Amino acid sequence: MSPWRDALVRLGCVWLALILAFAGDWLAMARQWWDSSTYNHILLVPPILAWLVSLRLDELRKLTPQTWTPGLLLVGGGVLLWDLGRFAGFNLVQQAGAVLVMPGSLLALLGPRVALGLLFPLCYMAFLVPFGDELVHQLQMITAALTIALVKISGIPAVIDGVFIDTPAGLFEVAEACSGVKFLIAMIALGALVANVCFRSWKRRALFMALCVAAPILANGVRAWATILAAQYVGAEKAGGFDHIVYGWVFFALVIAAVLGLSWRHFDRAVDDPMIDAAAIEQARLPRLLNRGFVAAPLTILLCGALVLGGQAWARTAEALVAPMPKQIFLPEVPGWQRTDFAPAVPWQPRAAGAEHRLIGSYADAQGRKVDVFLALYPAQNEGREATGFGEGALPENSEWSWNSAGPQVANAKSDLLRARGSMERLAETYYRNGDLLTGSALKLKLATIADRLLLRREPTTMLILSTEVTADEDPAITLDRFRQSTGPVGPWMDRIVALR
Repeated sequence: MSPWRDALVRLGCVWLALILAFAGDWLAMARQWWDSSTYNHILLVPPILAWLVSLRLDELRKLTPQTWTPGLLLVGGGVLLWDLGRFAGFNLVQQAGAVLVMPGSLLALLGPRVALGLLFPLCYMAFLVPFGDELVHQLQMITAALTIALVKISGIPAVIDGVFIDTPAGLFEVAEACSGVKFLIAMIALGALVANVCFRSWKRRALFMALCVAAPILANGVRAWATILAAQYVGAEKAGGFDHIVYGWVFFALVIAAVLGLSWRHFDRAVDDPMIDAAAIEQARLPRLLNRGFVAAPLTILLCGALVLGGQAWARTAEALVAPMPKQIFLPEVPGWQRTDFAPAVPWQPRAAGAEHRLIGSYADAQGRKVDVFLALYPAQNEGREATGFGEGALPENSEWSWNSAGPQVANAKSDLLRARGSMERLAETYYRNGDLLTGSALKLKLATIADRLLLRREPTTMLILSTEVTADEDPAITLDRFRQSTGPVGPWMDRIVALR
């Protein structure tokens, strides 16, 4: 076999083995690519990667592949990232680790010069990871702010409350589906591709990428404004129906056409320009470390396998550790407050699918103030059983409730204002307890879970949600503050409920 053919056979076998080793992650990503409209564009990424490699083939053939064992450090980094994501129940990080081991193994088996020639395709593999849902709430607020500004400029009387805009034609919600995240992420992926293929100047690439970020955000605000404007004349139902058709089939195509139309005259890469220069790569003075193969290919492959299998064994060992659970837990008495029937005006019940114990109840004081309390106790934070997982917490999935805005700031809690049936509002404060940590931050909880797994500690996690319906009589934040003053410090109060400390 020629050096290239032999090296590619080894690489193909290793990549197949890595895909099988992380099959669960690749299947989960593939389901998201196919099922979620936010990530449908990723279905195009594998053929795009193949096309990017084909653009470099002629020059790549001039390079000589060689085993480079230090490339296994990148494989190890990917395995560690996968472990950390697995420990925290953070699918985004876990899937990023499963993808990272692929370019890492290529670097180890084909060497740094070939990897340098394939640098952009290897980096573009990052778009295989489904990311972007984390930006939904921020994009909802940005779209709402842009929309209300345009609505007022157009002379339409309107009032905004979080992501809800009240106009004479009706109440409009900048829902999660209207945040524009799917088009922003797809536009960033397209922008990175065009910036590499059509530009040589890094300054022009940066300006083009900035345009690819700004254009879909601004255009989404204009689209939402146009829907509200049309509703004033044809009614909210007709305007909304037309908006869904345009938004799904026409809007993104128009944004792409506009961005490319503004930019094409500034493309500075000729059609026949090679994507890489093999001669320059071969002649480049690399550090001595980059010019040594260290060990033969078979041993490099064995070391790669040992890293992957060792990392997965570590994850399984850590995941087997669960904290002991009490047989039963009870909502305690709270001085100045009495237990009362749990009867929300609009059905509301937080979700904690992976919890071992769940409690929900209501308290009322002598003045008629009412606080709903939900508590969930987890023996561990394993995959599919995370307190901070998708759809978990104060906002029940597939319910009448929608996220309206962030609520007033509260120490060690996440505060959210929810809305249902147009005018019904509910303030919810979410607390997480892990060891001595009390926080409302999902990230801090995940970091604490990672620390538990790294040190092989058995720590339970408690989620507490204090909530009250918003009325005209009193500020809901004051009601929750009065309740917290009666319970004493929230962390120790949670510990007493679950009777673990």
